[in-house]
Amino acid sequence: MAEDHLDRWKSEKTAAYLSDAVADAEASPAGKKLFTSMAQAAEEQAEIIAKDFNPPAFSPSPRARLIARLVRLFGPRAMRPILAAVKVRGVSFYSGPIIRPGHAMPTDVEKIGQRHQTGGGSLRAAVFGVNDGLISNTSLVMGVSGAALAANDVVLTGVAGLLAGAFSMAAGEYVSVRSQREMYEHQIGQEREELELYPEEEAEELALIYHARGMALEDARSFALDLIKDHDVALDALTREELGLDPDNLGSPIGAALSSFLAFTCGAIIPLTPFVLGANENAVLIAAGLAGLSLFGIGAVLSLFSGKSALAGGLRMAVIGAMAGGATYFIGSLVGGAI
Repeated sequence: MAEDHLDRWKSEKTAAYLSDAVADAEASPAGKKLFTSMAQAAEEQAEIIAKDFNPPAFSPSPRARLIARLVRLFGPRAMRPILAAVKVRGVSFYSGPIIRPGHAMPTDVEKIGQRHQTGGGSLRAAVFGVNDGLISNTSLVMGVSGAALAANDVVLTGVAGLLAGAFSMAAGEYVSVRSQREMYEHQIGQEREELELYPEEEAEELALIYHARGMALEDARSFALDLIKDHDVALDALTREELGLDPDNLGSPIGAALSSFLAFTCGAIIPLTPFVLGANENAVLIAAGLAGLSLFGIGAVLSLFSGKSALAGGLRMAVIGAMAGGATYFIGSLVGGAI
C-alpha cells in the first residue's frame, strides 16, 4: 500500500513538473494560465497523498527532464501524445473545441467533450498497409526473378515474403496497440481513484480546462460541479478533458493486427498473381505492370489526404515503386549471375 502511495505521489509531482514546463513553453495567455493552474493542482493532490506516508525529496526523473526539454524545443502541441502518456492534465486544450463568449453553454459532457475529427484514419492506415505489402513483395519478386529462378521458386519466395511481412505487421500492431491500450486503461483507473478520493479538486481541474477554452470561470465551475455528481459522467469528462482520450475508442489490438495482416496481404499478393496463374515468360512484365498500376492508384488515393493532385501523387508512387523494383531486379541479376 505504501508503495502504491509513493508511485501516485511521484506521478503527481512529475505531472506538476511537466505542467510547469508546458506553461513556460505555451505562448497563449489562456494556455499558460491553464497549465500553471494544473501544476498547482497536481502539487495539491501530491500533498493530499503525502498525508498517508512520509515521502522523500522529489527529483524529476531523466525521462521527465527529457520530455521537458522536448516540450521547450518543439512546443507543447507537438508533444501532446507524450504529455498525455505521462498524465499531464489539460492536454485536451490542444484538441478540444474552443468555447467562445456568446456561445451557448454546453449542457452535457458529450457536447463539451466533443473532438474535431479529421476522419479517414482507418482508411489511411489500410492504404499504407496495402502500399507496404505491394512495394516490399514486388521488390522481393523482382529480385528473385532477376536471379533467373524458376516460376515455382518465385511463387514460393513471394508467398514466404507475403506471410513473413503480414505476420510481422500484425504482431507489431498487436503489441503496439495493446501496450497503448494498457497505458490508457491504467491512466483511466488512476482518474477513477482520484475522483473517489478528492472529487472537489477534480471538479476544479475540469473547470480550469473549460475556462481556458473560453467559458466564464463561474459557469465552468458550476458546470463541473454538476458533472461530478454523476460518477460515470464525471469519469468520462475527466478522461476526455484531462487525459485527452476517448474512453469509447481506446483501440482494439486484435482488430489492429487483423486489419494490418489483411492490408499487407492484399498488396503483397498483386505481384504474385501472374506467376500463380502461369504467365510464364511474361510473368515479370505483367507483375511489374500490375504493381505499377496499383501503386499509381494508391498514390492517387493518398492525395485525398494531402489535398495534392491525384495524377502527381499517383505518378510519384509509381516512380518510387519502379525504382525499388528495378533496383532489386538489377541486384538479383548480378547475384544470380555470380552464383
